[in-house]
Amino acid sequence: MTLSRALPNPQSSMTSATQTAYTAIQRMIVTGLFPPGQKLKIETLKDRLQVGASPIREALSLLTSDQLVERIDQRGFRSAPVSLENFDEILRLRCALEDMALRQAIARSCPEWEEALVLAHHRLTRADAADDTVFEALHKAFHMALLDNSASPILLRYCSQLYDLNVRYRYLAGRSLNYGRRDVGREHREILEAAVAGDANAASARLLAHYQKTGAFLRDSGLVPVTPDE
Repeated sequence: MTLSRALPNPQSSMTSATQTAYTAIQRMIVTGLFPPGQKLKIETLKDRLQVGASPIREALSLLTSDQLVERIDQRGFRSAPVSLENFDEILRLRCALEDMALRQAIARSCPEWEEALVLAHHRLTRADAADDTVFEALHKAFHMALLDNSASPILLRYCSQLYDLNVRYRYLAGRSLNYGRRDVGREHREILEAAVAGDANAASARLLAHYQKTGAFLRDSGLVPVTPDE
């Protein structure tokens, strides 16, 4: 074994620590553990995540690019504020881009994609919705599996980012008992059935209705401020 292989790679260690911090902070923001507008203090995050200050700063900078974190001039970082205006923009973009990606995926339908989609749905149906970490990973996996066959990596990257921005609002909606009356499992199943059947119009209509129901609920609920926090 050579000396260079025996020594640890500092860059690799930093990358791993940054990814750990990024994943943890992202999850806490989108699930509401860090509510909109909360200051994200590096010293507090160091203690909570057991990660150094430099990886945390890098993770926060990446999350700023993702629009989940806001940099406060000379005062550090905070979880990005929310507003109905922001939600409406996210929803419009998400519907437009996912409609495009889903139609492309269905046009290129193949047995491998259909099997992967059915499997992603099956895993989601077996997930415990009370376990935010596991459920959210499987929920996103199902929605992205719908689009994965589109063969448009840039489009999929935007769809993934919009999912994360949107999911914060879904967790806000989930605070209300009225939101729980929706049969979300049935909505997922009907989207899946149309996609596997190759019916792009029905699949797209069901997917967009799935998103717009949350949007309509939020607009009527008063859970989100009309203007961004200052």
